Amino acid sequence: MSLATLIPVGRMCELTQVSRAGFYRWRQATPAVAAEEMDLRDEVQRIALEHPCYGWRRVTHQLRKQGWTVNHKRVRRIMREDNLLCVRKRKFVVTTDSHHGRQVYHNLAQQMTLTGINQLWVADITYIRLETEFVYLAVVIDAFSRRVIGWELDRTLEDDLPLAALRMALVLRQPVPGLVHHSDRGGQYASGEYTALLKQHGCQISMSHKASPWENARCESWMKTLKTEEVYRQEYRDLAEARASIARFIDQVYNQKRLHSALDYRSPVEFEQALAAASGAEAES
Repeated sequence: MSLATLIPVGRMCELTQVSRAGFYRWRQATPAVAAEEMDLRDEVQRIALEHPCYGWRRVTHQLRKQGWTVNHKRVRRIMREDNLLCVRKRKFVVTTDSHHGRQVYHNLAQQMTLTGINQLWVADITYIRLETEFVYLAVVIDAFSRRVIGWELDRTLEDDLPLAALRMALVLRQPVPGLVHHSDRGGQYASGEYTALLKQHGCQISMSHKASPWENARCESWMKTLKTEEVYRQEYRDLAEARASIARFIDQVYNQKRLHSALDYRSPVEFEQALAAASGAEAES
């Protein structure tokens, strides 16, 4: 027997000191409130990714500037539930640059002229909206062939997310020393474990200038492709479903089949195969 049959609505309203009309208004408003909550979470995610150093106070002010009527307690709750507050408390690599509080690397990518794969890798993080939560996707892309060579999807923005993507790329490619790894200045990419892993494999570290997302344009372009051709066409129910669908898109669609004008209208895998064939023919001659 359900609770509703044991205690009438009127009696429950009396016990909780809620009006009967207010109770029914609450029931009718629930879907709209849930939708508004997800829209607010969506905007909090955008601000948090665009401004990694923002805490709940700055995020609240930014939301108000954008026209949201929201108090700081609600913003703080959302950031705590979405695991955004702890990211800002994490210690970064200590360097001589006291202003940034972390090591700063010059942008080496903008000076490069690419002639082959494994010369420049680019990395970035974006968020994916599920039915009731947000998850995060970290990717590593070969800038010459546009191929996704490492990725990881998880609920957290902690260092393990991009580290997993980087480890996948290193296992797949096994690059020789001298490779340039380019990213933004996010705390995950400046962490001691991430930079140590790059140095261990002889990689040079390159980062975009502050507030210059166009300097990582190849990754930004890929994120746009992912959202337009995969994410916005799906309604992921949970992390497992999102992981399976995104894995299919990356491995079977994007890398294998999607044609790029920059690659003479070939897919990344087809382009790399042509490079390997040309290199083999040149070696034989």
